[in-house]
Amino acid sequence: MKLPVRETPIRVPGFRFAGVACGIKGGRKLDLALVHSETPATVAGMFTRNRVKAAPVVIAARHVRRGRAQAVLINSGNANACTGAAGARVAIAACRQTGIALGISPYDVLPCSTGKIGVVLPAVSMVRGIDAAVRALDAGALWQAAHAMRTTDAFPKVATRRLQVGGRSVTIAGLAKGAGMIAPDVATLLVCVITDARVAAPALRAFLRAAVATSFNAITVDGDMSTNDTVLVLANGAAGHAPLTPASAGGRCFAAALAGVMESLADMVVADGEGATKRVRVEVHGAATPAAARRVARSIAGSQLVKTAFYGADPNWGRIVCAAGYAGVLLRPERLGVRISGVEVLRRGEPAAPHVVRRAAAAMRRDTFTVAVDLGAGAGAATITTSDLTPAYVRFNSAYST
Repeated sequence: MKLPVRETPIRVPGFRFAGVACGIKGGRKLDLALVHSETPATVAGMFTRNRVKAAPVVIAARHVRRGRAQAVLINSGNANACTGAAGARVAIAACRQTGIALGISPYDVLPCSTGKIGVVLPAVSMVRGIDAAVRALDAGALWQAAHAMRTTDAFPKVATRRLQVGGRSVTIAGLAKGAGMIAPDVATLLVCVITDARVAAPALRAFLRAAVATSFNAITVDGDMSTNDTVLVLANGAAGHAPLTPASAGGRCFAAALAGVMESLADMVVADGEGATKRVRVEVHGAATPAAARRVARSIAGSQLVKTAFYGADPNWGRIVCAAGYAGVLLRPERLGVRISGVEVLRRGEPAAPHVVRRAAAAMRRDTFTVAVDLGAGAGAATITTSDLTPAYVRFNSAYST
């Protein structure tokens, strides 16, 4: 389901952007994005939990541990994953080349890659592209960078929030790519969030962890975890206010705005799921613990039978409770309840009348709806957003080489 996108101008003080074609995708397709902070920024990052990590993920994680960065280099069309020492050398060389071109340390450059796995990133294309990207850097080119990050994405994903901190205006902007290989635990994607807020690295890490928990760790499309998942936040302090902490009033406002940006991006990723026609919010209540609720929500949201029922507008509560049952958590079958967009199709383990089920089916024909499940075992709750599973997904992924 393609969302309408208005590419209104977005600027974040102290940041410049570029999106260029370096030849990885062929032709004039944009495939290299550069985000540059004119001054050193504090940085926090979260990365894939897949044990098979791409070379740029390993290098970016190492650089992020220093707590500062000044550039994010993102190529699309080639994941540079499972490429051994050769892939690592190209990623390191790209950081070095970017550092030279910008006059900064190569350790302040964070490399990210997305695309086909098992092919070494072409060094010549990267060198040519980096030089072109540095020349093209512009404070008003955020959308070009967002376009250059895309692989199978139907549209660029950008979200912004503005807030006041200590009488100063603060801007948060996020760029993301992701449409396939989406699963909880940083759902397969690349995300770069930039802000002119002033935040020390330890506080920024805390803000990031909290925001990811309610956004990218709360979505799924196909249950596959990528080799390249990366979420980065850079804060350059250009707004000039006092440093933010999680305990301060300004910090709480910033945390809410950051979560809002990431949740908007996460919703776009699900809406752009490969072949997806519907976006579904799976809400689980009445679990013994929040962790148990998350397990059940992920089980339901990841079930192929449930997702195909979503596509067919079939209020098949049997598939839903089956997925809840094999999640391996405590529940009370005789107390189970299921609502579809408020229509109660199962109450205390008893099915609703046929005319009620037909109302639920009508609700499922919309492109967004909610499935709420009550486990009857406690007060734990969790939410996962997912998509339907369609013939288009199968056609696309049987033809697309990863």
